[in-house]
Amino acid sequence: MNEPPQAGSGRLPADVQSLQSRIRAGCRLIAIETRDELRVVELFNHVRRDGLRPLIGWTATEGLQRLDADIDLHGETTDPEDALRWIRQHPDRCIFLLKDFHPYLENPVITRLLREIGRGGEDNEHVLVLVSPELNLPPELRNLANRFELSLPDAGELEEMIRQEARDWTRKNRSRKVRTSPRALELLIANLRGLPMKDARRLARNAIWNDGAISEDDLAGVMETKFQLLSPDGILQFEMETDQFSQVAGMNALKRWLDQRAPVFAADEPPRGLDIPRGVLLLGVQGCGKSMAARAVAGRFGLPLLSMDCGALHNRYHGESERNLRECLQSADIMAPCVLWMDEIEKGLSVSDQDGGTSRRMLGSLLTWMAERRSRVFIVATANDIDQLPPELIRQGRFDEIFFVDLPDGETRSRILAIHLQRRDLEVDRFDLDRLAEASQGFSGAELEQAVVSALFASHAGNRPAETRDLLAAIESTRPLSVVMAERIGELRRWARERTVPAD
Repeated sequence: MNEPPQAGSGRLPADVQSLQSRIRAGCRLIAIETRDELRVVELFNHVRRDGLRPLIGWTATEGLQRLDADIDLHGETTDPEDALRWIRQHPDRCIFLLKDFHPYLENPVITRLLREIGRGGEDNEHVLVLVSPELNLPPELRNLANRFELSLPDAGELEEMIRQEARDWTRKNRSRKVRTSPRALELLIANLRGLPMKDARRLARNAIWNDGAISEDDLAGVMETKFQLLSPDGILQFEMETDQFSQVAGMNALKRWLDQRAPVFAADEPPRGLDIPRGVLLLGVQGCGKSMAARAVAGRFGLPLLSMDCGALHNRYHGESERNLRECLQSADIMAPCVLWMDEIEKGLSVSDQDGGTSRRMLGSLLTWMAERRSRVFIVATANDIDQLPPELIRQGRFDEIFFVDLPDGETRSRILAIHLQRRDLEVDRFDLDRLAEASQGFSGAELEQAVVSALFASHAGNRPAETRDLLAAIESTRPLSVVMAERIGELRRWARERTVPAD
């Protein structure tokens, strides 16, 4: 790789200036939630130069230690209370990074010591910085502490880091150069955006050290690992390989609509007068292919798919449901460009008076994100029960379009049967698809698939190849949903006729 232009060693000017201004304004207790301790140390090495303060770190294993010089502080300070008493009595003003201090914040003595040290006001007072992956401050410290959120590395920082990793690889491999191209480097930088520097460095290092090259083939692995770092409690799932519309029968209107918008979504800048497509809502009869269509949208756009189980968002603990939704949406923003499939959206956002306002707050968070987001996240929401959908979600403008996925017609049923027969390595020409399509009127795609499965079991039991008669027998023995729930499906169709666009 070619050497980058010299950019200097300081790549955190915004964070440095912000922290320096807070310290000058008298802030003496700062709380930083992060797992990237190295970045915090680097940041405060820049900050301390403004006032020439010593930088001292504390951990439960090592106690207090100078981070900016090889100087022994003396004394046993691994106990947090002893460490705070040492800090309070220390005459020279310093910056103290207290790492993983959160378990001790429930101790009233610790809390009192932090308040006494962190009151602020005089120029010669210490600055205490609490650095932990998660910080729930007690009431006594909430008004005193100043929360600070680290900015994520920008494209310039990421490129500089990647080039440094490439130089390290070159030194350890007899001066061989890391092979890459401008396009591959650009894509790697784009896919590392949104990660803390520590995680971005690990992913870049893996890509380089795997084969001494940065190529577009590395990106799938980078994306998958990036998602694993972000995934909140398994509510989101990640897929790079998704279905293609060639495996989806029917839905021709939806396919044409997507074909018109896919190039615009992929463009760096949309053509003049056009907005970036934002998403669709797929309503319809259960088992008619909404889920397969959602996966195929990702395949058509050539993007990874994030699937959100909306029913799993809810948590019995106060505030956790809203947090789950927030983290899922933040992950989607970081993974962009991507397709976000919100499966059975009504299960997560149906407004109820029985949940203390949780569903209402979650709906408000989602609508705000949908209206304000700037990331390239294309939403595909699927729903079965229109009665449970909040009116605010389906009003004009929330989605680019609302499509209705109906029961398949005869031609589509024939195509569905052919797809499922081909998937099981059966010769389609041996089956009378027209007869089977006619016999299966009112069947959904899922019910047709199960008819194929049942026919195969019957033929296997008879120790012979499957035939048309096996499929006919399976169809005749099935009571489809369109019969079992005829009134409900009829009502759904009538509602959709005036309010949605047919997907086929």
